[in-house]
Amino acid sequence: MSGAYLLVMLFAMVLGGGATLLVKWAFSHYSKVRVASGLTGAQAAHQMLELAGVRGVRIERSDRGHLSDHYDPRGRVIRLSDAVYDRPSVAALGVACHEAGHAIQHARHYAPLVVRNAFVPVANIGSQFSFILILAGLLLGAAQGAGLGVIVAVIGIALFGTVVLFQMINLIPEFDASARAKRVLLETGMVSREEASGVNRVLTAAAMTYLAATIIAIIQLLYWVMVIFGNRR
Repeated sequence: MSGAYLLVMLFAMVLGGGATLLVKWAFSHYSKVRVASGLTGAQAAHQMLELAGVRGVRIERSDRGHLSDHYDPRGRVIRLSDAVYDRPSVAALGVACHEAGHAIQHARHYAPLVVRNAFVPVANIGSQFSFILILAGLLLGAAQGAGLGVIVAVIGIALFGTVVLFQMINLIPEFDASARAKRVLLETGMVSREEASGVNRVLTAAAMTYLAATIIAIIQLLYWVMVIFGNRR
């Protein structure tokens, strides 16, 4: 394993770890700040859906543990963790309404979300097999020289490229869902202007985890492109 790859992985660990720590800190801090409206996360999400005219979306308690909040488009269900579902905190309302934002996107066939969902099967294949093919190609190239090894490695890079593209597209609905949540919470008075700044910090921290993952994936893709095509010179 080259020193350059170790540096890439070290950077990835620092960037990813920093983003994770930031979102945990923001959520923990603003989970202790009660909203004046007294609404819980589930109630705020319900109100946001009602205001958008979206019907038929259930809001349930998640059994996956801390920060497991998500929207399931197949069952049209928003699942909220214990720290969000029935808590009247700034963090709870921000996270719950972010997930409600995804439900609204789904109901309105928001184009970036449709495109992202279409990429899921290909991206899943890419995440499972890309590195196997890249490493197999490098080993074949080392054993037999250029030719089959390069072809296999390039296929692996192409598959990993679908993962990177998926993550880049995914940023659009994630940022949009947060923007919807911030706007509705403030405009409806579910949070005050002061509380809205806390919502912004929580959702911005969460967005940074997606952005960090995308940056890491792009850097890894560029590294493997340079390794494969650099070896052909």
